[in-house]
Amino acid sequence: MAIPHWLLISALFLLPLLAQISAQEPGCSVSNNNPSVPENQCPYVVATIHVQPGFTLTIDPNFPDGQFFTIEGSELRLTKCVDYEEDPVLLLYLTCKDPAGQSDSLQILVTILNENDNPPVFPQPNITRDVPEDTEVDTVIVAREEVTASDADLDTIYYELTTTGQNTDGYFAIRGVNNPEIYLQTALDYDKFNSATLLLYARDRPVTSSEATNTATATITIAIKQSDTRAPWFLPCTQLHNDASVCISSPYSGRVNISEMATGPLLLEPGPIYAVDPDYTINDRIVYRIVGGNTNEVFSVDADTGNLTMNKIVTSPDSFLLQVMATQVSNIRKYSVATVEIKVINKSNFPPYFEKGVYNGMVFVGLPQRSFVYQAGDPSTPLVITAMDQDFPDKVNPNMEYYLKNSTDFIITRDGLILTNKVLESPGTVIIQAVGKDVLSLQEASTIIVVEVILATAVTPSDKMYTAQDMAILGGTLAALLLIALVFLGVLIWKSSRWYRKPFKYLVKKKVSKEISGGHQNKYYQEDEEPDVSTKQHETSETSSVRAETPVPEQPALASHFSSAEETESLPKSSIASTVIFDQEEEEEEKEEEAGQEKEVKSILKTDRHVADDGYKAVWFKTDVDPEAGERVQVIEDTAADDDNDDDSDQDLQKNEEEEEEEGSDTDGHHRGLGVSFSSESSSLPAAEVTVNMSHTGAGTDVTEM
Repeated sequence: MAIPHWLLISALFLLPLLAQISAQEPGCSVSNNNPSVPENQCPYVVATIHVQPGFTLTIDPNFPDGQFFTIEGSELRLTKCVDYEEDPVLLLYLTCKDPAGQSDSLQILVTILNENDNPPVFPQPNITRDVPEDTEVDTVIVAREEVTASDADLDTIYYELTTTGQNTDGYFAIRGVNNPEIYLQTALDYDKFNSATLLLYARDRPVTSSEATNTATATITIAIKQSDTRAPWFLPCTQLHNDASVCISSPYSGRVNISEMATGPLLLEPGPIYAVDPDYTINDRIVYRIVGGNTNEVFSVDADTGNLTMNKIVTSPDSFLLQVMATQVSNIRKYSVATVEIKVINKSNFPPYFEKGVYNGMVFVGLPQRSFVYQAGDPSTPLVITAMDQDFPDKVNPNMEYYLKNSTDFIITRDGLILTNKVLESPGTVIIQAVGKDVLSLQEASTIIVVEVILATAVTPSDKMYTAQDMAILGGTLAALLLIALVFLGVLIWKSSRWYRKPFKYLVKKKVSKEISGGHQNKYYQEDEEPDVSTKQHETSETSSVRAETPVPEQPALASHFSSAEETESLPKSSIASTVIFDQEEEEEEKEEEAGQEKEVKSILKTDRHVADDGYKAVWFKTDVDPEAGERVQVIEDTAADDDNDDDSDQDLQKNEEEEEEEGSDTDGHHRGLGVSFSSESSSLPAAEVTVNMSHTGAGTDVTEM
């Protein structure tokens, strides 16, 4: 039977291997032909060897890596430290000899393990950069290549940027945690800081890692160079919110005398015209010129110094409002404009002065703030200082202002009153310098005020003083009482005007009308004194009585009405005196005048009494009078239309008429009867007079209309 060809070939290849195994097993062997050794660790046991008796095992010196190892007993040791970055793999051959002198080789491949034993390294640990102040945001300050660190362990590097200067955080940053490129994150300001120190850290482990981390540091020094970024500043100026980059200037002001030429530079407040370049490291030169408000070219300004001078006199009292521009020489776009107000005033021939060199005052301990300082020895009179000025007829300068120089415990008002500025807690003597200043001419006068601060217990009850707050409370109380009184008085007037409907002028007019009617004389009665009265007249009287209820369309007229001829004849032949009172409400009279309406004509002669007819008065004749008894006709008044005051007034007028009637009767020697006159109050209508005469001799009644 034949052996397969492929089996023979396989046996040929396996024979050497089987022979080697058979040779090693009894001779030499190692526990691990491919061990791993950490770098930089020595001595280190690489493997364990086994040698049969009669066999010897040695390190083959023909291979250079053998110098790192030794055989000590049954251990193969690494005696020299190996760096992974230099020798990541070591190849070792061991020679095994049997007793017959035949040798065999054992190959051992040692792998060096990489350890994190090398920190990152920056190419430049110290870097310096000059950065202009006007560098745009997002500009690269340090390139990535300059600050990229290397690591021999080939670890991934993590970067972090910090600053050490005060108030420099947030201006610079890196692109990312693995990208160390440094760029400008916020606009720079030279006035805030002009240098910064940056620290760039490179780590081979993340910041949050718990493993051992190697770190490298690079220092970047930033020097900021000032740029020409701001316009000139007029001085003095005030920084806004403590920001050195913004400074607000105040306007300038000065004075010149009318019709007078100033020979030198004008004195201005708060100082002369002066501007600077706020970019002081550049400090560009400033030039000045007037760009507005210089009417008739009265003023001029020196281009280099800024001094303001006059070119001609001023004849008008109008003030000037100049605009002065300050410009940088190297950059005309950098400019600022200031306002200069020049007031034109009359010349001051006399400076102000105080009449006293020393003023003495007193104040008590414990008084509240803003309490008066009183004259020494007179605790009821506040201390007042006044600067006199002979330029004014009464020596009182209305432009005078006062201020205190060397004391903050007291203040002075514009009127010269001295007040406390705080609560004084201890007695003593305070010496103050007071200054009075003319705000127009800027002339000043000074005096001394000596204030004695004394204990309040020294005040007697008669010397009790009141503070400004007490006076204010008292004034407010009096004002409130006065207001209440005025309101109460107004309510009383309003109430009385509603209660008393007739105004005073109506009562006066009424009384004057009564006085004019006087002695009740009627010239027409004398002419028509014949006793015969026609029947036609009686019929006319009766007709007018019927028509009395119908208003007259064109003009109001007053008519006399009689009841009948028979009733008139029944009257006694003796003296009969009657008084006719006509009183019409003011409201009806005003309505007639304003609306132009016609007045209703009513008869004033009645034989019966109408009590319920408000607002109407009549003469009531008693029909049962005995002619032989000599009884007088009694006047019955209707009191329903008027109030109490009008009744009193009517009674007084009636009484006066009766007295005048008696006097008239005595003078004539006989009784003329009754005479009453009515005058129209309307200026546009003719006067109408109605006369009623009753005679002793005639039984009839005369009615005459005019």
